[in-house]
Amino acid sequence: MITDTEIRVKGVQILAQYLGDIEMERFIALIQREPFDYTQWRQDIDAEDNIEEISRKAMELRKKKLNTKN
Repeated sequence: MITDTEIRVKGVQILAQYLGDIEMERFIALIQREPFDYTQWRQDIDAEDNIEEISRKAMELRKKKLNTKN
């Protein structure tokens, strides 16, 4: 089992690799400030989606969650 720090480091490395540094930081900021159900979002992800499609689906789910609260 790896430590929490190792998980964070690997996660940031992967995000930076696929999104670039700026978009990685935006992604992290979005998760921290917006209501986000990662488990539901992850279940909805198709394993063959590319990063752009995954991002689009995440934004749609976020909008859907925000609209149901209003």
